[in-house]
Amino acid sequence: MVYFESRNEIDAQVIDLIDQKGRATVAGSNVPAIELIGVNKSFGPVHANKDIDLVVGKGSIHGIIGENGAGKSTLMSILYGFYHADSGTIKIDGKATTIPDSKSAISQGIGMVHQHFMLVDPFTVLENVVLGAEGGALLKDGVANARRELKRLADEYDMTIDPDAVVGELPVGLQQRVEILKALYRGADILILDEPTGVLTPSEADHLFRILRVLRDQGKTVLLITHKLREIMDVTDTVSVMRRGEMVASRKTAQTSMEELAELMVGRSVLLEVSKPDVEVGKPLLKVEGLNVKDERGVRRVKDVSFEVRAGEVLGIAGVSGNGQSELMAALAGITRAESGSMELAGQKLDLSEVHDAAQMRDRGMSHVPEDRHRMGLVNKFSEAENSILGYHRESKYSKGMFLDKDAIRKEAKERIEKYDIRPPLTEMTAAKFSGGNQQKIVLAREIECNPDVLLIGQPTRGVDIGAIEYIHNRIMDMRAQGKAVLLVSVELDEIRSLSDRIIVMFDGNVVGERGPEATEQDLGLLMAGVNQEAAELV
Repeated sequence: MVYFESRNEIDAQVIDLIDQKGRATVAGSNVPAIELIGVNKSFGPVHANKDIDLVVGKGSIHGIIGENGAGKSTLMSILYGFYHADSGTIKIDGKATTIPDSKSAISQGIGMVHQHFMLVDPFTVLENVVLGAEGGALLKDGVANARRELKRLADEYDMTIDPDAVVGELPVGLQQRVEILKALYRGADILILDEPTGVLTPSEADHLFRILRVLRDQGKTVLLITHKLREIMDVTDTVSVMRRGEMVASRKTAQTSMEELAELMVGRSVLLEVSKPDVEVGKPLLKVEGLNVKDERGVRRVKDVSFEVRAGEVLGIAGVSGNGQSELMAALAGITRAESGSMELAGQKLDLSEVHDAAQMRDRGMSHVPEDRHRMGLVNKFSEAENSILGYHRESKYSKGMFLDKDAIRKEAKERIEKYDIRPPLTEMTAAKFSGGNQQKIVLAREIECNPDVLLIGQPTRGVDIGAIEYIHNRIMDMRAQGKAVLLVSVELDEIRSLSDRIIVMFDGNVVGERGPEATEQDLGLLMAGVNQEAAELV
């Protein structure tokens, strides 16, 4: 199979000009794969999509970007039949259509690869591909035909995979490949991918992009939803920007830049580069020695890990999700008990096989921003003010005798809302109603404002829009400038390299190498994939 690396020019008859509102305008006789005209969708008082116009040319890769809450997912859900538009027209291959459900979308050649895969882990690749499309009452014949078709598709698009492999035992990159093959098996000519690289190593992401280029060059149309501007610039032919439910611009990718797209997304100039001034590094505030952690099934997920983080330093931990980072952070934060190992926190040594108390860690000067803010960082049904003191609610400043001092809590919550630009500025609104970026700011404000010596922060910008990313990165740099020790876990290599003073890489529970922030993405990617340190250094 030959990969097509060069970007194809978009048919000039499909996108002939960009009008003053930034909308792509169809001209000439070629019919676009997708055309949305005046699409509106509201949820109660929230107008999620406002008079959306969108044109996507056949045989192109079209990116759709925007902040959280911009309306991207709603628009794609309308196209895939999850939601019904309140008004507007959808045209597929030039013909007006209705898409009442996902079955109808599939029948019209639209497939979708979700951010969280829709696969049955105990089933094989083949069983997942044919599930729901078995081919009639004679299952045996249907499966035999499916096996032949799956091999043809895998060969044609260079996605070779064992049809009898159990999906739950495959790495995430191959699981994603199964999702794409499943869509192609059902006859998809239009493929929607929602944040497809969130769980991939750099090499897996590169291979995905090669697959997308092959799909494009063989006439498929790809819609790529991502918050990663670098990916937009690398792989798309055209890109549309949404802001606050409106389509504000469409561009040929070759004629725009990351800076312009960021500004269009946010409505203001955004600093993409992190300012990291020189800071005098002090003594170690966190030392970890010989840490071993087992999960709830008794499987060792952290294996003899040792490192230190000094005052005024950010130590980044890179790695694909699921390689022990979560278990490491939970043990250090006192959420789970380690099998063995010790930690020295601000000069005080603790046996982590005995300590299992998050409150004790907070009392000793450690704050923790968890990777999953919904499961561990917030109580979604609690108000913003209540969430702003979680874990610290026993402190005397929040008490009035035996009861919480609600006035004091609200007063402090208002101050943090203003300082951290939390929107909307409503202390009584429940956490569930805030966007992802503002939810993250609530957690960050709570943990940073307690003035810890050591900050553990996991996936600080997961699901966060670019404006909030800029703010969060600046707050982390403020902690560094104040002489705090910051332990940062992130799957985003750009983030790790921008913020960290040193980087360690985890694979299968082990620390497999240490690098400086100048390390290349290829170097770190090899380590993340389990290539040994010596081999990586030879690349």
